[in-house]
Amino acid sequence: MTPPGTRPSTPPAPFPTGAQYEITAGEVSAVVCEIGATLRTLTVGDHHLVHGFGADEVIDKACRGQQLLPWPNRIRDGRWTWQDVEQQLPLSEPERGTAIHGLVRWVAWDLVDHGLDQVTQRLVLRPQHGWPGTLEITLTHRVDRTGLTVELLVTNPSEVDVPFGYGVHPYLSVGEDRIDEVELQLPAGAYLTVDDRLLPISVEPVDADHDLRTPRLVDDLSLDTAFTQLESEAGRWEVRLRKGERHTTLWADDVFGWLQVFTGEPTRQWGLAVEPMTCGPDAFNPGPTHDDLIVLRPRGRFAGSWGITGA
Repeated sequence: MTPPGTRPSTPPAPFPTGAQYEITAGEVSAVVCEIGATLRTLTVGDHHLVHGFGADEVIDKACRGQQLLPWPNRIRDGRWTWQDVEQQLPLSEPERGTAIHGLVRWVAWDLVDHGLDQVTQRLVLRPQHGWPGTLEITLTHRVDRTGLTVELLVTNPSEVDVPFGYGVHPYLSVGEDRIDEVELQLPAGAYLTVDDRLLPISVEPVDADHDLRTPRLVDDLSLDTAFTQLESEAGRWEVRLRKGERHTTLWADDVFGWLQVFTGEPTRQWGLAVEPMTCGPDAFNPGPTHDDLIVLRPRGRFAGSWGITGA
């Protein structure tokens, strides 16, 4: 019997990633998870537009479909300084001695609304070890007959400035067995050179290996690379993948000034990770990516959107 004044508890979802929120419109269907607001699947008919994973699986190191907040990519040694106070984050990538991909990937997000074609989730990120700020994050996944749109709103409910960055980690698919078969086009005029820990050295104009503004086969090209100077049209840029009659496009608003592309080493079978980011690696520290760090003033807000289409 439930004690007076209390509500019966809801049993937790039986899946490793919590509740599964399916959304559909015509032939387009997606599943978003309670844990991490993770995009688990996206299909058009029988075609998978992302390399997802099963409802009974735990998300692996590949970070498939995960949301990356309050920073994408890496922070050197997990160490950064904010308002003259040194912060030390746990080293979530110990092999490189970095803090990687934020703090919200394994957290249960609250459900705000779930309809036939959209799901909205919310998370309040509170201060914790190495992270001094409060952010309220609202994320909506919406499908229509053309594909998926994801809308992000981040607000600062506190009375102090809070820095942050955002990224997302889908692996796109055009039905390939290996990404060598995929034709890739992306709109970047510059890329980030990095050291052996994949931490920033300098931003350089794209060279022969990194100039993908004209479509070309991935072939043996190996990338785990941040690109910038993204050429946009009508306020957004696009990355296009093609194999035969299949095609998949990721688009993002101009507020995403960076793009990480990863060829899925060593197997090259997870698809091509195409990650829109508001800032580059190690943006919390002085260096070539620092200027793109977002700082939200008290009661400030940031909005952006990205999406995936294909057939």
